[in-house]
Amino acid sequence: MAEVTQLIHHYLRHDKKFPHVFCAGCGHGIVLGSLIRSVHGLGIGKDDVTLVAGIGCSGRMAVYVDFNTVHAVHGRAIPLATGIKMCKPDMNVIVITGDGDAMSIGGNHFIHAARRNIGLTVLVLNNFIYGMTGGQCSPTTPMESWTTTSPYGALEKSFDVVDMAAAAGASYVARGTVFHVNMLDRLIKTAITRKGFNVVEVMTPCHTQFGRKNAYKTPVDMYKWLKKNAVKRESYDKLKPEEAAKRIPIGVFAERDETPLEDRYADMRASLRRTKA
Repeated sequence: MAEVTQLIHHYLRHDKKFPHVFCAGCGHGIVLGSLIRSVHGLGIGKDDVTLVAGIGCSGRMAVYVDFNTVHAVHGRAIPLATGIKMCKPDMNVIVITGDGDAMSIGGNHFIHAARRNIGLTVLVLNNFIYGMTGGQCSPTTPMESWTTTSPYGALEKSFDVVDMAAAAGASYVARGTVFHVNMLDRLIKTAITRKGFNVVEVMTPCHTQFGRKNAYKTPVDMYKWLKKNAVKRESYDKLKPEEAAKRIPIGVFAERDETPLEDRYADMRASLRRTKA
């Protein structure tokens, strides 16, 4: 308990921005705790971390943590983070973004950052919906789910964040949940330490806008759903197709060792200096 209190007082702006805005049962606070434990466990100084957050419930994390922080406009967290990384390549730049922020208005930025392999750690907090702005259908809303903009059930096929990131060229791609916290800590730690564009999708419940409108009577029901349906990738790969269709694989999906954009840029600059000399 003493260590937890120490982490809270060291890493959070507890005297300025609390109580937090997250609803009861929201998983975003669990992600915040996982991020703080990961940074602390890696021994990274607060001044060596820049957290860039987009618009949405997840974006509030930039307000609470005592790192270098930027609260970006909707969908623009990744390009702002890219600029910071190119100017300060030794900085640990972490992006917090939601499924709507990352996959909709910020979708092209996400794809091209992965293609460039810019050295960012991107945490995509996927709660299947636009949680803060009214409960609209998002790019990851499961088909037939009820939202304020799909009152008869969502008709569109949802994006798979992991498949999108891996196909676009991300260096490291993983998926965890706020129920499987120890795994989530490991995934985030690994993402922070690796070079290149590293993505961790985090499945996190939104009971207020999604859960109670889709037959989950309490937040606990949503966590039980995660416990039942999120399966480690090693076990998922052994399931029969009809059973696999009902489950969500979690774990690591891509690991590539490729030179990140900021290093390629530094090499080019050094080469040009030698040529001019």
